[in-house]
Amino acid sequence: MIINIIAEIGSNWQGDIKLAKLHIKKAKESGATHVKFQMWRAEDLYNSSNPNWKEIKKSELKKNVAIELKNYADKIGINWFCSVFYPEAVEFLESIDTQMYKIASATSALKHKFARETIQKITKTKKQTFISTGFGGKEKLASMKLNGKNFLYTYCIAKYPALDNDIVWRDILNYDFFSDHTLGDIIPLTYIILKKSINSNSELFIEKHVKLNNSTGPDAPFSITFDDLRNLCQEVRRIELLKLPNIELA
Repeated sequence: MIINIIAEIGSNWQGDIKLAKLHIKKAKESGATHVKFQMWRAEDLYNSSNPNWKEIKKSELKKNVAIELKNYADKIGINWFCSVFYPEAVEFLESIDTQMYKIASATSALKHKFARETIQKITKTKKQTFISTGFGGKEKLASMKLNGKNFLYTYCIAKYPALDNDIVWRDILNYDFFSDHTLGDIIPLTYIILKKSINSNSELFIEKHVKLNNSTGPDAPFSITFDDLRNLCQEVRRIELLKLPNIELA
């Protein structure tokens, strides 16, 4: 079983390219296999009356910044990709040879005006794409026939933070990607152990929002620190080596 750990930066880089690079560096040092940003335009998703508008607007990922961050990630050896929220962003990311994409819950549920066009644009790339289901996107996308080998649906509870008991374990075990918004690492570690115990040989993906210790970004309250990420990565590698009995679910 191969277990990938994605460090989701979200808005925690706060529009500061030096902080963004520090997040990438610490993600690599902590043992993450991937680092993910979000490419959106504030006015497409939020009203300017939003109490976090200034932070949201500041954290838009501009093209020149994205190029520098991807180049930096490539240089230090960690996979870099984005959640994408508008079709022109897909065209741009293709131009810099991004290898995978994430479709966020709001996009897969067609909750914003460019959602369908963005999904269609990503589909044409034929690249590995993770589709979050937090708002019921799997059902929404049925008519778009996105069940190809390049698409992997993601278990996600669209609450920030999610509670431990929000997880429906019989459901989550049907997914090979878990985008986790619970606090700490007990839930993703439990998920990995259960997947391993049911003799799953799938390649798994775990995604956690990460932050610096002094982060004040909008995503900070439900993010783990890089010390926590390092611990998560170390525990995951221990689980990979466990010889667990196979369990058949009733």
